[in-house]
Amino acid sequence: MSQIIDSNSQIVLTTGMFDLLKAQITRKKLSPENEERIKSELKSARQVLRKDLPAGVVDVYKSVTIIDIENSKEYTYHFVPPNVAKTKHGTLSILSDPGLALLGHCKGSIISWQTTDGEKSFQIENVSDIVG
Repeated sequence: MSQIIDSNSQIVLTTGMFDLLKAQITRKKLSPENEERIKSELKSARQVLRKDLPAGVVDVYKSVTIIDIENSKEYTYHFVPPNVAKTKHGTLSILSDPGLALLGHCKGSIISWQTTDGEKSFQIENVSDIVG
């Protein structure tokens, strides 16, 4: 199993993703709990150029596997830009709830996120580039 990293650890974002997250807050597209979480993460976020983004960090064009801490169920998401996301192709917008929850976090991190079923915790098991 991957090393567990404190869920309050600093997220790493490209400048473009940082701006996109700030815009989501401005548009009020998040629950109050998730909005506060993202605001807090953005305050300490480390911004990098895309070429300097460390391996294993959730970003656009990444395939991400997570484990639900409560029931050990595994989920894999293929994150792409909103205008490219197509369910029939198995891709999901980076601005979807799972994308927003995981964006900027790295492999091994445990993330808590408010869902329609209450607060859920997930561990990021794997992050890889989408091939194709």
